[in-house]
Amino acid sequence: MPGIVDAVDIQSLAVHRALCPSTLIERRREGKDVVEKKCTSSWDNCTLERTVKQNPFKNVGEIHKEWTAAAVCASRTTTHRLMQDVGFSCRIPCVKPLLNNRQRQKRLAWAKGKMDWTAAEWSKVMFSDERSQSLEEERRGTESMLLEVQCKVSTVSDGLGCHVICWCWSTVFSVFSAVYQDVLEHFMLPAADQLYGDADFTFQQDLAPAHSAKATSTWFKDHGIPVLNWPANSPDLNPIENLWGIVKRKMRYARPNNAEALKATIRATWALITPEQCHRLIDSMPRRIAAVIQAKGAPTKY
Repeated sequence: MPGIVDAVDIQSLAVHRALCPSTLIERRREGKDVVEKKCTSSWDNCTLERTVKQNPFKNVGEIHKEWTAAAVCASRTTTHRLMQDVGFSCRIPCVKPLLNNRQRQKRLAWAKGKMDWTAAEWSKVMFSDERSQSLEEERRGTESMLLEVQCKVSTVSDGLGCHVICWCWSTVFSVFSAVYQDVLEHFMLPAADQLYGDADFTFQQDLAPAHSAKATSTWFKDHGIPVLNWPANSPDLNPIENLWGIVKRKMRYARPNNAEALKATIRATWALITPEQCHRLIDSMPRRIAAVIQAKGAPTKY
């Protein structure tokens, strides 16, 4: 065999396999059943499954390191394959707000109180939401500054069409009740007049401190605007959260370098939202309520 290897200039292992095939290779060539020896035992596989269930947020490398630390001889590829064989697959975890038992009970009671609402009734609700977008700027070696650009949006759907209003402002400080009331006065009221005219509507807001402040409640009472009672930590019940997801995906490759460019990008991206998207989200409200009831107040897929 050394002479053959030197003559054709190939690896000796390839020559050995060609001239001296093993029993395993011969059985494969003959079409016979081949039972390959596993590098792990059934006990090892059960240990791997238990390790994954106990550490569902660890990646394959971390699972492999922990599993092989118990005298299991297997490669990372083998670990990944065995995880797939038992039904595990890699996923990005979905972030949900933490709800205690009291909050779940309140969500459940709230949902049961709205279970008979139709999409037409939900279209009379002016939904709102806030999102902070951070922009770091480093200029001439100075310290970086965190500038928050906040955007409050509202959407309403009716028989004639769907409208989306986006109010943007930038600030480097927290939004207190006085600032929030000023935004309501100069942005929300004109938008409500444009969307509803003299028709009645209900305003929705979350339980942020600026929203739940006594001064803000007084402002709504003075203006005769009813506020929808809203459960805590319930972004899955607000359809605008889904609109934010659409906007975020559309802004994925945008690179604004200052606050004004960021606000302009947000406005331009919101303008791309179609009436059909808004209609579908409003129509999903009865299903969201049903999902909360089915989950007994726990977070839902929305």
